[in-house]
Order: sequence, then C-alpha cells, then structure tokens
Amino acid sequence: MSKNPLKIALNALFILMAAIPPATAQDSLFVKQHYDKFEYKVPMRDGINLHTTVYMPKDKNQKYPILMQRTPYSSRPYGEGQMRESIGPSPHLMKDLYIIVYQDVRGRWMSEGDYDNMRPHIKGNNRRNKKEIDESSDTFDTIDWLLKNLKGHNGKVGQWGISYPGFYTAAALPEAHPALVASSPQAPISDFFFDDFHHMGAFLQSYLAAYPVFGYQTEPTSESWYDDKWGAMRNYADTKDGYSYGLELGPLKNVTEKLLPDNFFWQQTVEHPNYDEFWQKRSILPHLSGIDHAVMTVGGWFDAEDLYGPLNIYKTVEKNNPKAKNSIVMGPWSHGDWAREKGHQAVNHIYFGDSISTFYQKNIERTFFNYHLKGEGVANLPEAYMFDTGVNKWQKFDVWPPANIDPVKLRFASGGKLLINEEVDKEAVFSYVSDPAKPVPYVSETEPVTFTPRKFMTDDQRHASKRPDVLTFQTGPLKEDVVLAGEIVARLKVALSSTDADFIVKLIDVNGPDVKPTKVTPDHVVMPGYQQLVRSEVFRGRFRNSFAKPEPFKPGEIEEVNFPLQDILHTFKKGHRIMIQIHSTWFPYIDRNPQKYVDNIFKAEADDFIKAEIKVFGSSAIEIGEDQSMNIPLDMFKK
Repeated sequence: MSKNPLKIALNALFILMAAIPPATAQDSLFVKQHYDKFEYKVPMRDGINLHTTVYMPKDKNQKYPILMQRTPYSSRPYGEGQMRESIGPSPHLMKDLYIIVYQDVRGRWMSEGDYDNMRPHIKGNNRRNKKEIDESSDTFDTIDWLLKNLKGHNGKVGQWGISYPGFYTAAALPEAHPALVASSPQAPISDFFFDDFHHMGAFLQSYLAAYPVFGYQTEPTSESWYDDKWGAMRNYADTKDGYSYGLELGPLKNVTEKLLPDNFFWQQTVEHPNYDEFWQKRSILPHLSGIDHAVMTVGGWFDAEDLYGPLNIYKTVEKNNPKAKNSIVMGPWSHGDWAREKGHQAVNHIYFGDSISTFYQKNIERTFFNYHLKGEGVANLPEAYMFDTGVNKWQKFDVWPPANIDPVKLRFASGGKLLINEEVDKEAVFSYVSDPAKPVPYVSETEPVTFTPRKFMTDDQRHASKRPDVLTFQTGPLKEDVVLAGEIVARLKVALSSTDADFIVKLIDVNGPDVKPTKVTPDHVVMPGYQQLVRSEVFRGRFRNSFAKPEPFKPGEIEEVNFPLQDILHTFKKGHRIMIQIHSTWFPYIDRNPQKYVDNIFKAEADDFIKAEIKVFGSSAIEIGEDQSMNIPLDMFKK
C-alpha cells in the first residue's frame, strides 16, 4: 500500500502543515553545524506535559529571540541526534539564527492530554483557574517556561504557523504573554464552519480524506495513528475518479456506515449540521481583542482551504485592536506555498512569476521578524502587501479593503450579458434545473480522490459554461483595464421549485483571443478564451437568514440570498471579459444538497435528492469593492 494516494496525500499534508520548508543539502548541513537540539516536557498549569523541541544556536556570544510554532502535525523527528533538515519559517530566518521551538499541541503526538479540534477559547478567567485551559493558556505557559529555563535568549518571543498551526498562532493572540511581541498566523483557520471542513454552511466532501487525522484520541506516540485508522477509507482513496466514486458512495449517511463509523470528529460534524454552540465556541474571531503586539497575517489568494481565515482574522484584529501593529500579506499562492520556492509560481495552468516565495521570505517575512524580535532593519512594511493576480504585481496599501479603488456592481441581462455599473431589467428571470444526480464537476479534467484539491482555484471554466444547469453572464471585450479590489458580495434574488438549494457564484477572467501560452501551459490547454476562475464561493441556501437556524424555502416565493465571496485584487486586462457563473452543485469538492429540505443533510436518504428549478432575477447583483460583507444581516452568525 506504499502508493496509496490517501497515504501520499496525508504525508504531504504533514510536511505542508508543519511548515517544513524543502531542505537542500546545504540547509541540512547548516542546521547540524549551527544548532543543537534539545527535547523537553513542558508542564502546563493543569499538570499536563507538552513535548517541546528546541533548536539552540551553538554560538553563545549573543542572545537570541525565540521563534515558536505549536502544531498538531508533529515536532518530529524525535530522539537524540535526530534533527530537522531545515528549521524555522524559511532558510533565511534559520540562517539569521533564532532559538527555534516546535511543540506538539495537547493530545497530539508526544504530548499528553486530550485533543480537541479548534479548542474553545476561555475568555478572561483562564489566567486564574488552573483547571480551565485553552490554546492561549498553553502558549502562555510554554513561553513562561522557556524564558525561565532556556539560557541565551533576549526576552522576546515570536510565533508563526501555517494552516492549523496558523490557528494556534491566532489563538495565542488574546491574553498573550507579555514577552510575545510578534505573531504571524499564516493560512490560519478561524472558524470551522467557514474554513476547511465547511464553506458558508456547505460541507467540503473533499475533506473526508482528512478525518483519520483529526478524529481519534491517542496516547503520546512518535508513530502516526492514522495508518491504522484508514479501514474502508483505503477503498475511498484508491479510486482514480473522485466524481464517479462520490456518486457511487451516495448520501453522506453512507460515510458514517462505510468509511468513518468510529471517528469522533465525524460524529461531531454529523450531529452539528448548523452553526450551533458547538461551532460558535470554536471560532477564534470573537476573542481577538486586547492585542497590542505586532501581527502579520499571511494568506494565498488561491487557497482552497483557508481563505476566509486570514482575511477575517486580519480584519477582526484591525477593528478591535487600535494599538496592535496589524498587517496582512496576500500572494498568488495555494495553501502554504509561500513556505517553499518552486522557481516559478503557478496555480494549475496560470503563471504568476518567478521567485515570488523567495521575495516574500526575504523582503516581507524576514523583515517582520528581524525588526520586531532583533531590532534590525526598519519598520517599512505597509499595512497591506497584496498581489494583483491579473497583472502579476505586488501592491502596497495603507488600509484594506483599499479606499482608492472604485467599487463595481455587476448585473445580469438577457442574452447572457454582464453589465458593469449599469441598470438592468429587474423583472428579468434566468433559470436552470439543478439535478443532484448529475452535479456540476468542480474541475475541468477528471481527478482522483484527493484531500483538498488545489488546481481548480484557477481552473478553466469552459466545461461549466457549456452546461444547461449553469447560468453564464459575461461582458464584451473590455475597452480598458478594470481593477476589482476588496470585498465581494453576491446579492441574489431567487425562487425555487423545491425547498432547499446551494448557490455557487464564480467570478471569472476570460482571456482575449491573443493570449499566449506561458512556461506552465500544458500542450493540450488552449489559452485564448480560457475562463480562469478568480474567486468563488458556495452558500447553503437554508442558512440565508441564520446559520444557526436554517429555514426551508417556500416553493415559488422570491427570496434574498446574500453572501460574501472573500476579497480580491485582480486587474481584468483590456481585451479580456469579466464572467459570472451561477449554479447549485459543485462536486465532489462540495457535498450535494438534496434540494428537498431535511433537518440534517448528513442523515439524508437517497430518495430525498430531487431536481429543482432555480430562478435568478434581474434585481440580483455582484458587488465588489465596498465594505459590503458587514451589510449582511449579523443574525446570520448568531444563535
């Protein structure tokens, strides 16, 4: 089973999520020549010991700041003499010499205690009650122990992490240790109902492959537990056609019976289909206050897993913490790709330039940590360092969303026309029939089952625009460049023949006829007319008024469905077209909505899945560039 694709995917997952940069022979030699490794059992206030690995510079002639990552993906290799080949956020910071610390979080790998996904934050009293712990208190206790027990530090601590380690970084921001002066949550999870396992209430079926990692308790161990927990998941992973297998698997209730019968996190997911207290208390966003140190949040514009997290963590810190030195970086990356340099940066068929990750590592990340932890250099980073994915250029902003780019409103007209800042016939009706038995594929080419697909984030949408169950609207060739920047909100007026449906809205850049292939273009891909996905989101219609209290649609009744698509900075070039697509299935990236309202889709029966006619009215619009997401009713997020 060495070639089992799930095992390959999970091994790659650990390398990525642990933010282990790809090491060269020179990197490995540098670590051995310049660092000593130590392992400690660091006691927490409740008596639990967390396994902590410390890489200490051999040179004792100066004092060094501490740079720490807390991770559920292992601080390995374990044991005396076993060292990582590369340490820290990048080879550049590694060579600048820091005390680099990795810690297995509570209940994972060699650390004691029980594991809890997105452990809820306990506000205020977790500094006084030794029995009440959270990730902030564990980080606080770890920093306190390191400062008291390690020699040769300068009294300053920084932290970083990508993906789940990014959450642990963000979770340590509130009620932080006073020695914590610089934090960089990168691709951080902020809320599992909107990041990773769900998007706007819809379940990411592609995440089934990850449940063996997150759904089992373990004793302290240096060996992976998920190898023994695959069971029937092997058959799921062995398929070469994820679309066909997903249809054969059937409703999600079959996952419980066939794939994950004893997985506690899957059981929690099934029993909490709505944004109830279980999910609400796991969101870190309501707790991001009282922060007074430097925070640099990092994300990728094409991150299929965690795009909501970095944008909303940055905005929440900015709103609640006027004393914080808060900033954001968004580049043309998939999940965590800034931690490794591939020479040229591309997502699927779209090329963005060369050495972009190196530029970030040397000129942004290195500058941030060296200034705040070592006092080196100058604080010359902007509030927002954002990459324009249409013209492949870094832009600097004093505020995000930007105030100097005009907002745009896109509206739908007959004949598949998309109008920019023009009024339309609001009584016009556009309709399609959505069939869960024949869902719209999320990719243009067949893919095997994979954990969190990535290529589709810039994929060609010509396969979708040809389908009768996809509404497609596009502008004529643009007469000048059009810059879309800031927040995007879909404001749809819809009517259903059924009682439930999902809504997928996609913003697409259609190449002009003269666009040439690049160094990453496969021979079979035609770039003229390529419909590049730029931004997209799914919304589960039942949550249109409240994520906590879903409601069925009344057949034939016109209702509003409003939701954010996450931010954008993209220049649509002269000669290109702007396109919007709307449809109601996106498989097997997203699970299928039965389209017949049932209380719990995770328990829906096969005969609950029905066709539905979806009508979208001309009074709908896609709005870009204003602070629009705040205009969505806040009670959608409340109990």
